Amino acid sequence: MPVPPPELDPTAATGWMREALAEAALAGDAGEVPIGCVVAHLPSGRVVGRGQNRRERDADPTAHAEVVALRNAGAALGQWRLTDCALVVTLEPCPMCAGAIVNARLPHVVYGCADPKAGAVDTLMRLCSDPRLNHRATTVLAGVLAEDCAALLTRFFRRQRAAGKK
Repeated sequence: MPVPPPELDPTAATGWMREALAEAALAGDAGEVPIGCVVAHLPSGRVVGRGQNRRERDADPTAHAEVVALRNAGAALGQWRLTDCALVVTLEPCPMCAGAIVNARLPHVVYGCADPKAGAVDTLMRLCSDPRLNHRATTVLAGVLAEDCAALLTRFFRRQRAAGKK
């Protein structure tokens, strides 16, 4: 019988969200949409993967914060199955990132603000909990520091519009 994943501590998730917000701020400073992500290894409590949007810098449409963090976590742990980890991201994952979460076998997903345009965890679809898929996240914790996450995005896009950028 499979071993159940470690429990997710909501207090620890808030701390990890602060780290994801720091990654998001770095992305914004670099001219990227300010989205940040960390992958936390639950047994040790340490962050094993960090990511921020890098699409512009890398000219890579897949360089979303979640994908970058998942790649780093897999490399740090020496495996692609992240069954004892939690992904913590400032914006609800899109379909590509939700698919990556499912493929990485992540049991826990934490996000800050919902994404009404592309949210694939709760808003537009529920890929991470779809019973038709071979894996599902057992925990989705939404709205963690949502106001802080949304404010970072709002400020960024306000500056972009003021500068005449898309």
